[in-house]
Amino acid sequence: MNIPRRCGRLAFIGYLAFAGVVVAIDQFTKQVAYAHLLGQPSVEILPFFRLELVFNEGAAFGFLSDAGGWQHGFLVTLAVVISLVLVIWLWRLRRQPDLLSWGLALVLGGALGNLIDRISHQYVIDFIVLHYAGWHFPAFNIADGAITLGALALIADSFGWRAGAGRRG
Repeated sequence: MNIPRRCGRLAFIGYLAFAGVVVAIDQFTKQVAYAHLLGQPSVEILPFFRLELVFNEGAAFGFLSDAGGWQHGFLVTLAVVISLVLVIWLWRLRRQPDLLSWGLALVLGGALGNLIDRISHQYVIDFIVLHYAGWHFPAFNIADGAITLGALALIADSFGWRAGAGRRG
């Protein structure tokens, strides 16, 4: 399907705006968590969900957090490169809303949200903890959730799934 150029530009701008909203929500919630949880014990919200301030100097799940400092530059560079690749990918798609484009925008927003933390604090602020019967999922934040949802959307798209239409084909 050949989409008019004007529509493509509008879709691209819309996806970037959506990624910007993800960044804004992420940064706002991190500021609120920092302001209210710094120096405080964790806050149990539900039997499986609590808020706890964690400063993650590594990657996902604290990977590389005790690597001695070299990981900061590596993770910043990686986030910048991934973000540029995602923007170019979205630009090349420039189509009406679909699962792939929304997934890319979610991953982009999450990557940028965590990149802002790495640049401004040297670590990422995490504050959401899920747990059950002694099992604890590593602390995460809204950006991490957006990246996860975006990755799930990319996987679903790769299997040909479309919202409201089931599998393609």
